[in-house]
Amino acid sequence: MTVLDRLRRLLPGLWAGFMLCIALVAAPTAFAVLSRADAGQVVFRIFEYDAYSSLALGVLLLVMERWHARKRAASGQGQQFTVAMVLVLLALFCTVLGYFAVQPMMPGARVGQGPLSFGQLHAVSVGFFAVKGMAVLALAWLGTRPSAA
Repeated sequence: MTVLDRLRRLLPGLWAGFMLCIALVAAPTAFAVLSRADAGQVVFRIFEYDAYSSLALGVLLLVMERWHARKRAASGQGQQFTVAMVLVLLALFCTVLGYFAVQPMMPGARVGQGPLSFGQLHAVSVGFFAVKGMAVLALAWLGTRPSAA
């Protein structure tokens, strides 16, 4: 197994761990110890880091998965488009929609602008984060299979 193969299998687990830390530790802790407004600003920055990290990791993993799939297909052992690629694309889709489409509408919704309330947009954003998390966890799980080599 090459270093690239090992990285391709390791990165989804690290990505999933990062997301779980955000969801289960960082965001709840910010709201537990800071005022609501300050916690909102801290969590906003945390999700900004998550979005850009997710874009970088997602693109890197997509390139790695594509390379791996092409190599296996060339040897007659698989397809050029894999479940892992679909999961990475789903995670990227959720990142783009959840952070870069929904999140910019939230400050306006907080003051009553726009068709959706802040709570509704927050629920949509949380939904995208949850789906992204499930996709990344599934990708990490796939990397543990012996056939993923």
